[in-house]
Amino acid sequence: MNKKWVSTMVVLLTAILLLAALALIIILKMEHKDPNEEPTIDEILKVSVDVPEITTNLSSGKYIKLSLKVQTDSKKAKEEFVKRDFQIQNLLIDELSEMDESDLDGKEDKQVFIQTLQDKINDFMQQGKIVNIYITSYIIS
Repeated sequence: MNKKWVSTMVVLLTAILLLAALALIIILKMEHKDPNEEPTIDEILKVSVDVPEITTNLSSGKYIKLSLKVQTDSKKAKEEFVKRDFQIQNLLIDELSEMDESDLDGKEDKQVFIQTLQDKINDFMQQGKIVNIYITSYIIS
């Protein structure tokens, strides 16, 4: 009787360990994402913030109206970015007020502006970083 009970216990423990190992493997495979894999649009939108239209003067005396969408790397970074809205607005005004309309003429000029903005925002972000900035509205007058 004792040997039967021990055998049953060994079989049950082995089965439980196998099921636990299988569950762990499944969970790890579900969480594993290829770092080179592009995020879906839904994933991008979950961590993106709209920066409302800002109107300010350029150094040339003309003015610019600009709206942005900022993609962060996590929900925590998005929350921090939203809390730092006043710093973002200040940074935008500071950067734009030093620029001339020719500094934003072509695609390359806009990319330089976006990269500068991204680097400066990332300097004060603590909970993540900015992955990309998209210009969603842009008028110089």
